[in-house]
Amino acid sequence: MTDAPKRTPLFDLHVELGGKMVDFAGWEMPVQYPMGIMGEHNQCREKAALFDVSHMGQVMLKGENVGEKLEAICPQVFSSLKEGKARYGFFTNDAGGIMDDLIVSNAGDHFFVVVNAALRHQDIPHMKASLEGVEVTEIFDRALIAVQGPSAEDVVGGLCPAARDLKFMETAIGDIDGVACRISRLGYTGEDGFEISIPKDKAIGIARAFLAHEDCEPAGLGARDSLRLEAGLCLYGNDIDQTTSPVEANLSWAIQKRRREEGGFPGSARIQKELAEGTMRKLVGIRPEGRAPARQGVEIQNLGGDTIGQITSGGFGPTVGGPVAMGYVSAGHDRPGEKVNLIIRGKAQPAEVVALPFVTQNYKR
Repeated sequence: MTDAPKRTPLFDLHVELGGKMVDFAGWEMPVQYPMGIMGEHNQCREKAALFDVSHMGQVMLKGENVGEKLEAICPQVFSSLKEGKARYGFFTNDAGGIMDDLIVSNAGDHFFVVVNAALRHQDIPHMKASLEGVEVTEIFDRALIAVQGPSAEDVVGGLCPAARDLKFMETAIGDIDGVACRISRLGYTGEDGFEISIPKDKAIGIARAFLAHEDCEPAGLGARDSLRLEAGLCLYGNDIDQTTSPVEANLSWAIQKRRREEGGFPGSARIQKELAEGTMRKLVGIRPEGRAPARQGVEIQNLGGDTIGQITSGGFGPTVGGPVAMGYVSAGHDRPGEKVNLIIRGKAQPAEVVALPFVTQNYKR
């Protein structure tokens, strides 16, 4: 017998709004609403969309020198992360692969960490075992809502004026309808927006208040995936995994200079070597020339018929107006403009290597 999927605090609202519910990482989540994936995608690009991301793991780290201790298991600099600032990071394993990617925020008296839903069972024991003297507490009594898009500041700021003052990758406690919420200016769509941690018994009321804004509509997992793909953002389990190094995945920007030079994190020997000498493969953007989308697992060949890589994520890009994909190709084939073939249902389909992202990211710096 398998466990029944868990439900987020917003489940009843999803059903009321006509959400099509699916099992995702052990959670019953809306893949789309009556507006449809294309409409929800465009809503986020043009106005604002509300996503339920309560399935993500929310974790509180308390103790002395938490940032410094995190540096033993992550290649990022966290010891000097200022209060009110958030940073993208990842756990690496001893082979230099990525165990999971995450957002770490300095919340003042503790660090607030958000990990991927499917990996909380790995990440939380990993932190408990590795962070000596740090109290690691998973938060089960809060929902997590993302409001994303060019109108997100008006939607959230209309209820919490202090949110307007936050810049990209900043976080603060704000009052929304009399409820203390953690508001972080970040997201997974390439658009400006916020992720808001809310007491679970207040989540539906606050979600309704956001959705009452004329520019805000609900959006599901389908639009979230097409938005992040157009923005060139990696999905754990597709574009990055335990075998992928940050250098291969074009995530070197997330390793600060001191850590690149000093090392001292799991897998640092491989990662420092790749930073210095390059990698055997690289994550690239791919634009199929036809209308057929290239899904995960599609083989990439050079024009001579040799296999040079594989698609890791792909689908239709509504903003781009055609299919878009990401995948790994052998070193030397990663330059934008290189013509390749994608083997889709046994037939070679022409495509081109392109620079990421497909759509310009619109964060508020």
